Amino acid sequence: MDSTNVSELVLDLPPMLRFYKDGRVERLMGTEIVPPSFDPKTNVESKDIIYSPEHNLSVRLYLPKNTQQNQKLPLVVYFHGGAFVIETAFSPTYHNYLNMLVSEANIIAVSVDYRRAPEHYVPAAYDDSWTALKWVASHFNGKGSEDWLNRLADFERVFLSGDSAGANIAHRMAIKHGHEEKLAMLNVKGMILCHPYFWGSETVSGETDDLSKRAMIGGLWQIACPNTNGVDDPWINPGKDPNLVRVGCSRIQVIVSEKDILRGRGWHYAQQLRESGWSGDLEVIDFKGEDHVFHLFKPTCEKAVAMLKRIVSFINLEG
Repeated sequence: MDSTNVSELVLDLPPMLRFYKDGRVERLMGTEIVPPSFDPKTNVESKDIIYSPEHNLSVRLYLPKNTQQNQKLPLVVYFHGGAFVIETAFSPTYHNYLNMLVSEANIIAVSVDYRRAPEHYVPAAYDDSWTALKWVASHFNGKGSEDWLNRLADFERVFLSGDSAGANIAHRMAIKHGHEEKLAMLNVKGMILCHPYFWGSETVSGETDDLSKRAMIGGLWQIACPNTNGVDDPWINPGKDPNLVRVGCSRIQVIVSEKDILRGRGWHYAQQLRESGWSGDLEVIDFKGEDHVFHLFKPTCEKAVAMLKRIVSFINLEG
């Protein structure tokens, strides 16, 4: 790196990204992509379909191959993480995770790619994700553009899920569905929020009071959404949202980890949800000794396997 770039460096977060004063971002991870395929290890097939011709954005669909002709499968709409700045739905990290999830849970999944900051500031990611959700909903009567969804998706058993910024997006989609623009053709039964990316100006229980670390998290949000009122915007601090009670599902699973800087915020989200008057079923699962999105980087470790089993049970719970 030359001295000019060093002088322009605003935020240096190896191994994730570097952000410069002129608005450039240097993505240090999450840039590799893999094509859709049939995965012999999980017996899952995938394919990419454009959902937004306007922005040339696609979703990646995943289907377990042991499906029966008329069998309807729960549908998970998944939003990838990466602080709104890095990663895609097509990276090896997410491709491998969705293959495992689809195989273990016997579901059909739609993994959403969306525009990233700083080239496209939030709410672009929200707008794209909502467009994708509407595209999914267009298949509810079996007359959509994608055969897998027409034939096999159970629109009475829809789940929204994501990790980190993707969990933030999933929450935002549930609020929009429950309060602003309900998609009546989708029965969103639940949300699975893995290490959700929420924050705020005031320190909550179990959260770091290290000013430099807090500034880092706040700085990431400012990169993604500079035209906001900061980390107390309801988009990043859902407790500031007067419509939190109207989150559009009846079951929520929040997953946090002991060493994750966002752990306290995940617990706080659950507390705020209860205090809002929302009366659905809520569970928080806390993994000791693990860090942020550990399940993506160590998918075969004991706790990642346990986490996957808890998610599978949540999806397949009857009632």
